[in-house]
Amino acid sequence: MVNKKKFNPTRTPMPEQPANVRNKNFKEVALGYSREQAIEEANRCIQCKVPTCQKGCPVEIDIKSFIGHLAVGDIPSAYKVLKQTNALPAVCGRVCPQENQCEGSCILGKKHEPVAIGRLERFVADTFDSDSACEMITGDTACSLPNEHVKVACIGSGPSSLTVAGYLAARGVPVTVYEALHEIGGVLVYGIPEFRLPKSIVAREVGALWAKGVTFLPNWVGGKTITIQDLLDDGFDAIFIGVGAGLPWFLNIPGENLVGVYSSNEYLTRINLGRAYDFPNYDTPAPRPRNVAVVGGGNVAMDAARTALRLGAENVYITYRRTQDEMPARREELHHAIEEGVQLELLTSPISINADENSHVKSMTLQVMELGEPDDSGRCRPVPVEGKTKELEVDMVILAVGTGANPVLLEATPGLTLSKRGYIEADPETGETSIPNVFAGGDIVGGSATVISAMGAGRKAAKTIAERLKVEFE
Repeated sequence: MVNKKKFNPTRTPMPEQPANVRNKNFKEVALGYSREQAIEEANRCIQCKVPTCQKGCPVEIDIKSFIGHLAVGDIPSAYKVLKQTNALPAVCGRVCPQENQCEGSCILGKKHEPVAIGRLERFVADTFDSDSACEMITGDTACSLPNEHVKVACIGSGPSSLTVAGYLAARGVPVTVYEALHEIGGVLVYGIPEFRLPKSIVAREVGALWAKGVTFLPNWVGGKTITIQDLLDDGFDAIFIGVGAGLPWFLNIPGENLVGVYSSNEYLTRINLGRAYDFPNYDTPAPRPRNVAVVGGGNVAMDAARTALRLGAENVYITYRRTQDEMPARREELHHAIEEGVQLELLTSPISINADENSHVKSMTLQVMELGEPDDSGRCRPVPVEGKTKELEVDMVILAVGTGANPVLLEATPGLTLSKRGYIEADPETGETSIPNVFAGGDIVGGSATVISAMGAGRKAAKTIAERLKVEFE
């Protein structure tokens, strides 16, 4: 199936906006492959007899097959393969950590650069021109007719719930999705910046689900305006909880209540969901400080720092208590951040945020750290260097140090078993909770993770629900 030609050990480069241009706008950084570039990269795939890349994918995409179709220019067939297991390929191709999953398992990566699987997935999803909502959801022209004898509810509209809705809608199951915020998409719209994941991409996927009969109800807060018991009383045959883990963590250091201190959740939601980056076209004003410190070393920290740069900050610092090598952020996101002008303050940990005479942030005191013995994560434990601190002059601080389970829905659901960390306990194979026919997946079960792992959990739950309801793809 693959064209035979001279092997290229190097990946086809991804066209991007120049760093000194993109750090001043919110347009997408990566511009995407052309058809020629995508086919060239697809032909690097050696079509292994045992495709280890598939084992590295949380939703088990038949990567060998979709790339094989793309290598000969058959985009419809490539898209159909993707959609057999992946509900949101255009999203995953942009934001998933392929380097640790499918690409990290690519045989080519042992001696050369791995195939750019994520970039190819994005190309196929962006290029495929569907004729119907059914074809966009499944890659096929056929979907099951609506089944009026069953119905399923999802609470939350992030990637796990969208996966459940798409899987079941293709099998004729009426699905109603309840979302606390005023837009559908969960973390895909409030958490991930426009320059990484354009909102039009999410809207396209949601629009196809609308057209296939999924009902979306925004402004419904799980545990307040709707409860699990309410839904069971209304006759829903199964319920999926996909509310994410949106409760921000703080450091409990002096000064966290000052004007100019934000959790990353609040900051990114204001900018992304509130479209503050497009003020005054949207009426959410954005804070515009001169010097910003972002605390944390993950993808959310990168998103917050790169967002602050685009809003005009002169200096943006990421403070992280370990070294660059230990940062949990994707290498690509870290590379982009540095390239755009974000400055790293490594081996430092905040011990206080300091105020001016008006209770505004004026600086942050950092404890200098050094690396000690490895901890439970396998990374070297950061240890304070006694008596050594430094002062960082900033007028805004963004805390991106993790999130936990929001207790609102959980406290309103008697009989729901929680883990010691406060997340929902669910069967890892089926997603079922301690309440029969109530399922859960994504961050509310496993804590903050990736979009694709949330989708994998949603897919497992959806398959179990379909089996229970005795509905099949016809």
